[in-house]
Amino acid sequence: MRTLIVSLLVLAVPSGAAFASESAEDVITAARGADIVILGESHDNPDHHALQAQVTQALSPKSIVFEMLEWRHVRALQSVARDDIDAMQSATAWEARGWPDFASYAPIFQAAPDAVIYAGQLNGRTAATLVQNGLHAVLPKPLMTAGLAAPLPTTQQHAREDMQFAAHCDALPREMLPMMVDIQRLRDATLTFAALKAFEKHGGPVVVIAGNGHARPDWGVPAMLSAVAPDLLVLAVGQGEEGQMPEGGFSTTSNAPAPERTDPCAAFK
Repeated sequence: MRTLIVSLLVLAVPSGAAFASESAEDVITAARGADIVILGESHDNPDHHALQAQVTQALSPKSIVFEMLEWRHVRALQSVARDDIDAMQSATAWEARGWPDFASYAPIFQAAPDAVIYAGQLNGRTAATLVQNGLHAVLPKPLMTAGLAAPLPTTQQHAREDMQFAAHCDALPREMLPMMVDIQRLRDATLTFAALKAFEKHGGPVVVIAGNGHARPDWGVPAMLSAVAPDLLVLAVGQGEEGQMPEGGFSTTSNAPAPERTDPCAAFK
């Protein structure tokens, strides 16, 4: 029996406005009964976080995995009340580490106050080991056993290198791109392993909060879960903007406004 991966793209709306009830309810209805629900996002879109909070509240997950947290942040949160936004932000050094406004993420933490928080962020020590010794040296054993350290198909490898080049403003030396792809694979693996451990310890549902790139069904966390735990029911939710659907096999396109952004590559032009 293979992992069933359901993918949806949901509609975002302007900040402060309510989500169209049918969009939120479609996601919630699809997610009910899933073991692991991966809620994608554009990190700086507060409306994406609002929907994540709405779905999380409806599902009452046993645990939540956050891409943005290392275990040191999870430990710091254990002595902080979830209704104390300032204390949570301080405990996690959230914005100091470059993540967008914590106030837009806080409702996700508060949506399931009894859920156990899990860390899904790759730490620097593990990344350094990968750089020195390769992906096979750092993948958790269950993922190694499932063959997830094997070389990628050539077409996918090239596509992922091109994406890394574009994501870094076409400024990286091309010879660095294979390592950047391996680091992205390790980020996916870190989230995958955290979700598996959360499910094994607490049962489902597990909610995973992560960027759309990690949530993509074709080669992100859902694909890794399919390889390592084929009996799990996994729901992958992507969120788009301005009619653009995130890549990776999400099924439905919806027009969604994007927040105002400065050009991150302006310094390279």
